[in-house]
Amino acid sequence: MNRESLDRFLPGRRLAMAALGLLAAFVIAIGIYWSIAPAAFNVNEVTARRLANTDSAQVIGSTSAATLIEIAETLLEKPGGFLSNDIMPPGLYLDNIPNWEFGVLVQVRDFSRAFREDFSRSQSQSTEDADLIIAEPKFNFTNDSWLFPASESQYKEAIAALNSYLLRMVDADQSDAQFYARADNLASWLSNVESRLGSLSQRLSASVLQQRANTDMAGDPSATQSTPARAEVAVKTPWLEIDDVFFEARGATWALLHFLRAAEVDFAQVLDDKNAGASLDQIIRELEASQRSLGFPMVLNGSGFGMFANHSLTMANYVSRANAAI
Repeated sequence: MNRESLDRFLPGRRLAMAALGLLAAFVIAIGIYWSIAPAAFNVNEVTARRLANTDSAQVIGSTSAATLIEIAETLLEKPGGFLSNDIMPPGLYLDNIPNWEFGVLVQVRDFSRAFREDFSRSQSQSTEDADLIIAEPKFNFTNDSWLFPASESQYKEAIAALNSYLLRMVDADQSDAQFYARADNLASWLSNVESRLGSLSQRLSASVLQQRANTDMAGDPSATQSTPARAEVAVKTPWLEIDDVFFEARGATWALLHFLRAAEVDFAQVLDDKNAGASLDQIIRELEASQRSLGFPMVLNGSGFGMFANHSLTMANYVSRANAAI
């Protein structure tokens, strides 16, 4: 290449490199913006807004149903939309917010199942609600399907079914859509919440290597299991998965915080009769604390009593305290 050709080539190359640099900076900036988790919302305001276009007043169960719909829509409509099934940048390389989405989605699935199996049925032999029969399995569709069908399309169908259920519930002229605020219904859902929080707490605590006694069959001398297990096990979350577990827990506790606030409204009479209002309020306080902003741009994983913070252990503390209050 002669001097004249080189002089013509270099400016074009510099321009191309500058364009690529700007594109990379833009993609990174968009990725940072998309990684910001949605803020908490007021469940009563959301319910009032959803019922504003109807002639119906708020009824028992409408707050829980409206909250479930709002959270499901937030998954799809937040900045960047639903990212768990993205195949193009910046969604492709992001992992914090997709794990947050999965944590939220698990709670949405559990709450929608509680609606179908418990909240909408007067007894175990009663008929399931037609809309909830559609919504619950749609939410359980895999979260990483990009096409044929896309995960978002299935979740939108679930949301549409929930909207139909909500409108029928608040319609005084219809009685086939009900929400039964009974103590056994609430206890059934909270039992599942307790199990979820217990698992999250253990996974978060495993950010630091631990030697744990095997308590799988503790308390039941007649219990058996499929294959033998060691009396002591070493538990440690792989280094590359520590932030995944952390953000999954953040998403789960964010969704659960709103569901419990909704339950506080719809099950107010039950909570008052059982004198359980203070306990539920304490659970909500612990979950609110779990949503505090990180003081560092990444999830730190210091040792338990080391120089650096361990955000996973801090989150595990709040999750465990919430679980203990159930």
